[in-house]
Amino acid sequence: MAKLYFNYATMNAGKTTMLLQASYNYRERGMTTMLFVAGHYRKGDKGLISSRIGLEAEAEMFRDGDDLYGRVAEHHEHTTVHCIFVDEAQFLEEEQVWQLARIADRLNIPVMCYGLRTDFQGKLFSSSRALLAIADDLREVRTICRCGRKATMVVRLGPDGKVAKQGDQVAIGKDVYVSLCRRHWEEEMGRAAPDDFIGFARN
Repeated sequence: MAKLYFNYATMNAGKTTMLLQASYNYRERGMTTMLFVAGHYRKGDKGLISSRIGLEAEAEMFRDGDDLYGRVAEHHEHTTVHCIFVDEAQFLEEEQVWQLARIADRLNIPVMCYGLRTDFQGKLFSSSRALLAIADDLREVRTICRCGRKATMVVRLGPDGKVAKQGDQVAIGKDVYVSLCRRHWEEEMGRAAPDDFIGFARN
């Protein structure tokens, strides 16, 4: 039976690299994959999934209101699809998460989602909440904080280099995101007094 997978992590954990490698493994064995990436901040109709180490692949884009089950089912009728890969899964709508589950359940195609669990304020994305609730398999992709602990949170740095404590959940532009452990995230967000001299709050 096919499953719905959610591979989650903070920024810079290598999620996209893992996705591209997994898709390559399928294709190397003569199998067909479909790749999806969020189109919310991209222009045109062509999507591209690219990793920080230089790997990339063309992908279909998804936006709010898209019927992902319908798109995959139609493609599957003409060309057998062996696996679905979704990058930036935090931008999915909750209904689209259920559509992906339906692809696994009714079309028997594995669906591999890669994305963030929480935003810069430590709140779950609605799609990530849905994936955590209904995915068959949850996999944490680990990266580390500046202190060496496991990073589970992310802060947003504005163009001025300062930590943003408020703002829209999704902001695409000149903002930079940095992964931190919970302890240092609380310090940077002003929720706890800092006890070291490393950090954006003291720059």
